[in-house]
Amino acid sequence: MSVWGVLVAAGSGIRLGAGINKALLLLGGEALFCHGFRALKRVCAGVVLVIRPEDQAEVEEALLHGGLQADRMAYGGETRRQSVENALAQLPADAQIVLVHDAARPFAGEGMMREVIRKAHEAGAAVPALPMTDTLKKSRGEFIAGTQSREGLYAVQTPQGFRRDILERAYKECSDALTDDAGLVERLGLPVALVPGSRHNIKITLPEDFSMAEKLMRMPPRVGLGYDVHRLVEGRALILGGVTIPHEKGLMGHSDADAALHALTDALLGACALGDIGGHFPDTDPAYKGISSLALLEKTVALLQKKGFTPLSCDLTIQAQRPKLAPHLPRMQANIAAALGVSPGKVGLKATTTEGLGFVGREEGIAVQAVAVVEECRL
Repeated sequence: MSVWGVLVAAGSGIRLGAGINKALLLLGGEALFCHGFRALKRVCAGVVLVIRPEDQAEVEEALLHGGLQADRMAYGGETRRQSVENALAQLPADAQIVLVHDAARPFAGEGMMREVIRKAHEAGAAVPALPMTDTLKKSRGEFIAGTQSREGLYAVQTPQGFRRDILERAYKECSDALTDDAGLVERLGLPVALVPGSRHNIKITLPEDFSMAEKLMRMPPRVGLGYDVHRLVEGRALILGGVTIPHEKGLMGHSDADAALHALTDALLGACALGDIGGHFPDTDPAYKGISSLALLEKTVALLQKKGFTPLSCDLTIQAQRPKLAPHLPRMQANIAAALGVSPGKVGLKATTTEGLGFVGREEGIAVQAVAVVEECRL
């Protein structure tokens, strides 16, 4: 089942009063649309990003700053309907499930999105929604004209999920310009399943919404510390940060003995109170004999996401008397960033000697300290 996302970021943001496309406003240090884009990338094979032609240069710069890359782009139309239609035309032939998401919703949780995908595959269409809790009133001018029962009423969110054939049929057969895609499917007389939405999945429309989003971004993160040491021996490759480094000795271990990634893995697990690397990948298990520590790091990130955590950044210090590691740090940084799903700018990486002191100074081994910062996902 191939899942593709459509992120609609071609609005004007008039109600926000920002004077520019609100998708380009900075939230947490990066463009608003990047948050929704990154969320979709966690559950989709690819994402079609819908933008205004006049915003393309700024969008590309924002993607680069965030360490992101659009799989495909489409230009928006005069209406949301036209924007989504343009995106559908850009989907690859093998896309089976489509998630349509608004760039104005930066906090869509992974658990919620996966449930939308599951229900869309099962029922054909699914939307996240919250039951109305406020009392609803009808108005006549500035006065109340009556009270509306809230029983059975829901506030619908995005991303909304569809089997591709159903969504394309809805756009082909229904000419209405509705504010959500599920409405077009409803016009076909087809069922749309409800999935529990999230109170955190706010839509940024008014200035007070942006203020709320900034407060949510300031929710305290969790921090973990990792430390690892491996002995240097002859006859082994020296691998650090997923990079094989020319040297007459390598690190001894059950896996590839990448001390940098082992320390980082422990830091991530520690931040989430999920034990340590030895508990998850014991050196007594033949399945991990000689395994790449990048693979172990990727498994750890997948575990974190399953438990409701997302890596934000990390910082590593590698202690090695020799060889000189500085030329290899950029490749290590890129490997770690890709495994964590963050931009390279979120990966701190330094190498130092110990001035000939201790086991590192005697070139008996290499030690690594790591700090990782994670956030609890807003599910």
